[in-house]
Amino acid sequence: MTTNGWTEKKTTAILVLADGTVIEGYGAGSTGVKQAEICFNTAITGYQEIMTDPSYAGQIVAFTFPHIGNVGANSHDIETLNMDAKSRIAGAVFRADITEPSNFRSMQHLDEWMKSRDIIAITGIDTRALTTLIREKGLVNAVISHDPSGEFDLEVLKQLASQWPGLVGADLAKEVTIEKLSDWTQSPWVWDEGYGNSSTEDFHIVAIDYGIKQNILRLLAGLGAKVTVMPAKATAKDVLAQKPDGIFLSNGPGDPAATGNAYAIKTIRGLLDSGIPMFGICLGHQMLGLALGAQTVKMHQGHHGANHPVKDFTTDKVEIVSMNHGFAVEGKSLPDGVKETHISLFDGSNCGLAVDGKPVFSVQHHPEASPGPQDSHYLFRRFANLIRSRKDMEPIAERVEPTNVEG
Repeated sequence: MTTNGWTEKKTTAILVLADGTVIEGYGAGSTGVKQAEICFNTAITGYQEIMTDPSYAGQIVAFTFPHIGNVGANSHDIETLNMDAKSRIAGAVFRADITEPSNFRSMQHLDEWMKSRDIIAITGIDTRALTTLIREKGLVNAVISHDPSGEFDLEVLKQLASQWPGLVGADLAKEVTIEKLSDWTQSPWVWDEGYGNSSTEDFHIVAIDYGIKQNILRLLAGLGAKVTVMPAKATAKDVLAQKPDGIFLSNGPGDPAATGNAYAIKTIRGLLDSGIPMFGICLGHQMLGLALGAQTVKMHQGHHGANHPVKDFTTDKVEIVSMNHGFAVEGKSLPDGVKETHISLFDGSNCGLAVDGKPVFSVQHHPEASPGPQDSHYLFRRFANLIRSRKDMEPIAERVEPTNVEG
């Protein structure tokens, strides 16, 4: 369209909120229509890891950092384990047009990469205003649509947005988990070498995949563990049949109460009775809390980003951590015998728990980062030491040490 001597770009993407608000922009990535919940993420790096994190299934992510696409996309920064998962991030919202890649690790333009993964994006959006809206009104249901023709039926899109049931009551772990047991040996990334391959098997960890991130598995393997990954619906009997020395409960998407009541709580309670050391992250933390008798709640705006301050009462330290969750354990609901170990310094919400007299603990945040700071890497060493203590092995240092990070 030409107006008074300048050319105005044609609207090719629409974001329609459940309250009827219509936001116009320009499409990128895949075409089509997706219903989802909108959240915002404050991280300034790691957009590819964010968009492949299974925990974002059923969500549209609005990136507050204005320039997305700078480092392109590659085959290494993928976090999902199940490449064929039907449920994944629904869409992305960017302030500006996708930036041309300028990084030695880039293999593909971000726009082409999003097309290949069926991710719809809308650009040219005032992401500050959208972020303010979410902060004030809370997480909102919406529809994102991309059509190069620019033809949209707004009434239909408004209806789809208002009628989408949302994430409360949604069991999405079953849609992102692996289908069958698998082994994992890849170890953490090292500068100028890439990912390694662990051949040390000092002990055996079974990880239950509710939507696990690959960097969690790399850090577990890097501890010198044999790592076996099992599907979300694995029973306690299935897990114990693998003779694990440690059990890991992974992150994942959806409502912890829905997944927990459907199958996970029964499994976790059976595993708690075994006395085997257990460590949970995010959804795994929430469902461990439910299994212990606590309650979970839907948060107003959730926590999504790589700059969240968390207080660890076990070390009396404040750490800057990566977070991605819209549900939380209600700290006041923790029963006797379960103590709160971490809290968010933004809003005081629960970010960790431990069971008195048992080698069982969990955190709400993401100590594996990817993207994010590595302040909490020591939690993986803490888990390893619980296992090593049970096997009468020498402990390893828990302190936070400088580590190689991706460029």
